[in-house]
Amino acid sequence: MAAPRDPVADLRRIAFLLERAHESTYRVRAFRGAAAALRARGPDELAALVASGELRRLRGVGDVTARCVVESLAGEEPEYLRRLQAGESTVLADAAADLRAALRGDCHSHTDASDGGSPLAEMVETAGELGHDYLVITDHSPRLTVANGLSPERLRAQLRAIAELNESLVDTGFRVLTGIEVDILDDGALDQEPDLLAELDLVVASVHSTLRMPAAEMTERMLTAVANPHVDVLGHCTGRMVTGNRKRPESQFDADAVFAACAEHGVAVEINSRPERLDPPKRLLRRAVEAGCLFTIDTDAHAPGQLDWLDVGCSRAVECGVPTERVLNTWPVERLLARTR
Repeated sequence: MAAPRDPVADLRRIAFLLERAHESTYRVRAFRGAAAALRARGPDELAALVASGELRRLRGVGDVTARCVVESLAGEEPEYLRRLQAGESTVLADAAADLRAALRGDCHSHTDASDGGSPLAEMVETAGELGHDYLVITDHSPRLTVANGLSPERLRAQLRAIAELNESLVDTGFRVLTGIEVDILDDGALDQEPDLLAELDLVVASVHSTLRMPAAEMTERMLTAVANPHVDVLGHCTGRMVTGNRKRPESQFDADAVFAACAEHGVAVEINSRPERLDPPKRLLRRAVEAGCLFTIDTDAHAPGQLDWLDVGCSRAVECGVPTERVLNTWPVERLLARTR
């Protein structure tokens, strides 16, 4: 008989692959919830629960997840996991694979403190498993109420939680960096207290509202934000959505002027890897390269599995001639922080 597998690891891997494939949230939660419910239980206890029929009665464990546990304990790769892994066929071109290997972290991610689907610790654990050296936590700012944006008080509480988590990670070499995805207001101001922004390791500034603003006004709005000394990264600059129910066109602005300002002020242009964003479009990404901009390649992950979307951004970066040395998250963390601080 084959040795038992780790059921919790298999459940987490299934959730990860579902998230990476952008599957529905309820399906992901079924597997993450079951993994959380079983995490503290050893294999012998789980085997006893299976034998007694009590496993299915545990809160958070359903028929499908229970079947996965049974298969894992029998030493079999769960059928559900096999099906998902059989669908993995994407192979990065060599240059994009080299760029992906050079990335040391992710500068844009969300937790369940704002509109993400998983807690801080789960996001960090997955980032470490993916080989990252660091993860920047960039939950939303207060005005974005639809995304449960963090008030100054809630952001300060998150900073304390990150500091505590980093203490437990000292021996691993992994670091959680503090950050925010701060809204660029209509006048170009930033939606958070300046003193609090100054405390953060990295600030991503993004436009989330009034996306149809006239081009001249949008240009001025973005130029004002880029010139703010607290801003390190200009997030998903056109705001477009290219797939799903939320399709929307690009915001209109003078891209050459904005990218020139980014180059002047040392603000990186984000290459957003979310499949529904793919922002900036390739024609604008090439213009940002020509302007001499720095870049970050980010997932904008709202769930652990989405942290593995960096391949998408790397492929687009290579296609548009982005030099590896101009991608901030290929830099060692101390060099990155020396710049952003």
